[in-house]
Amino acid sequence: MELLTTNNVWMMICTALVFFMHLGFAFLEIGLTRQKNTINILFKNIFIITVGLLLYALVGFNLMYPTWGANASGYLGDFVFGLSSPLTAEGTLDLAYNEGYTYWTDFLFQGMFAATAATIVSGAVAERMKIGPFMIFTLIYVGIVYPIAGSWKWGGGFLDQLSTPFYDFAGSTLVHSVGGWAALVAVCLLGSRIGKFKNGKIQAIPGHNIPLATAGVLILWLGWFGFNGGSVLSADPTLTSLTLVTTCLAAAAGGVVAALVSTIMYKNLDLTMFLNGILGGLVGITAGADQMSPTDAILIGAIAGALIVFAVSLIDKLKLDDPVGAIAVHLICGIWGTLAVGIFGNLASGAQFLSQLIGVASYAAFCLATSFIIIFTLKKTVGIRVSEKEELEGLDAHEHGMDAYPDFRLNEH
Repeated sequence: MELLTTNNVWMMICTALVFFMHLGFAFLEIGLTRQKNTINILFKNIFIITVGLLLYALVGFNLMYPTWGANASGYLGDFVFGLSSPLTAEGTLDLAYNEGYTYWTDFLFQGMFAATAATIVSGAVAERMKIGPFMIFTLIYVGIVYPIAGSWKWGGGFLDQLSTPFYDFAGSTLVHSVGGWAALVAVCLLGSRIGKFKNGKIQAIPGHNIPLATAGVLILWLGWFGFNGGSVLSADPTLTSLTLVTTCLAAAAGGVVAALVSTIMYKNLDLTMFLNGILGGLVGITAGADQMSPTDAILIGAIAGALIVFAVSLIDKLKLDDPVGAIAVHLICGIWGTLAVGIFGNLASGAQFLSQLIGVASYAAFCLATSFIIIFTLKKTVGIRVSEKEELEGLDAHEHGMDAYPDFRLNEH
C-alpha cells in the first residue's frame, strides 16, 4: 500500500506539471504573435483544456484504453460513455489499478496529454483562423481522432502487437506528430497571413512579447518533467531519474545546436531559434527517454536542434505560414525522435527501426486524412478564415470585443 501511495502521489505531481504546460503553450503562442490577437489565442488555449478534459472523460478515455475482445481488430477502441473505475470482486474500488496508481489518476494524467494535440494546431493557425471552426475541429480531433490514434499503441492496439512492437514512450508521435500533421493540413488549407510573403519574398512578422515566449519555453521545459517523468507510470527511482536526465540533456543540446546552426546560417544570435531548439530537443527525446543513455540523449537533442533550423527555412520556402514554428518542432522533431528509438539506446536494431517507420507512416496516413476531412469540410461549409478586415484589425476586437492591453490613460479625465 505504501508503494501504491508513493506511485500515485508521483503521478499526481506529474499530472499537475503537464497541466502547467498549457500555460507555457499559451505564453509561447501569444509571445510569438501580434498583440492584436492575444485574447483570441488565450481563449483557444482555455477552450482546449476545458473542453478537452470533458470530452476525454465522456468518450476519449474508453476509446483510447479499450478492453480488446477476442475478435477485436486492434484499430478501433470502445465507444463507452463516461468513466467507470474497475472494482474488486468485493465491489470496492480497485486501488491497485495498473499496478501502481489509481484509475482516477490515470484518467487525469492521460487527459492532460489529450488536450496537447489541439494546442499544437492552435499555434500554427494563429492570427487568421475563425474561432468557431477551430472549436469544432478541437471537439472532433480531441474527442475522437486522438483517442483512436493513441489506442493503436498505448491502448494495446495493432502497433503494440507487431512482432517488434512500435515504441513511443511519452508521445513524440502519439501526441506531438498527431498534432503536427493536423497543423500542416490546417496551414495548407488556411493560407498565409497577409503580408507574410510579398513578391515571392519572406517577410518577418515579429512577435509582440519575446520575454513571454521565453517564459513559455521554460515553463514547457519544467512541464516536461511531468510529461516524460510521469510516463514511467511509477515512482521507480532509477527509471524516473534517468528519464529526467535524458530529457534535460536533450533539451539543452537542442537549444545550443539550434543557436549555433542559425548563427552560422544567418549571422545573428536568434533567441526564437534558440527557444525552438530547446522544444525540438524535448520533442525528440520524448519517444525514447527511458531507453537512452545521457550521450544518446545529447545526440538526439543536437540533431533535433539542427533539424529545427532547416525545417523552419524549408517551411518558409514552401510558402507555409506557421507563426510559432509548431510544424518544425512537433512534426519534424516528433518524427525524428520516433525513428531515433531504432537508432540509439537499448532498443536500437533494424527490426525496431522498421517498426518505428510503420508507426510514423500509420499515424501520418490517419492524421492527414482525418484532419483534412474535418478542416476541408469546415472550409467548404462555414469557412475557416477571417475576413481581410478582421485579420488586419485583429481578432481580439472582432471575435471577442476585448483588448489584452487596454490603454487606461484613454479613460482618464
